[in-house]
Amino acid sequence: MIGLSHMLIISTALFFIGVYGFLTRRNMITMLMAVELILNSVNINFIAFNKYLYPGKLEGVFFTVFIITIAAAEAAVAIAIIINLYRHYKSIDSEDADTMKF
Repeated sequence: MIGLSHMLIISTALFFIGVYGFLTRRNMITMLMAVELILNSVNINFIAFNKYLYPGKLEGVFFTVFIITIAAAEAAVAIAIIINLYRHYKSIDSEDADTMKF
């Protein structure tokens, strides 16, 4: 049987993979995917704690749906910004940001 500790271990692993990906990658799209991993680890925490601490209530599910909605909007805006930067500067490398003149 899958318990709360298993869910927390998976969530912690996803969180740290996301943090590692965000801090070590230079590509903005890869950094965006790392942020999505971090948000998904938070979603797993909400669902796990809701299931094991408050089994009859749905607050964790509502928070998760809200976070998924915010993550989708964040991804759409971030991809639009990345596409605009690529069109203007021909690069999406975050280390090239110091040479970009806004």
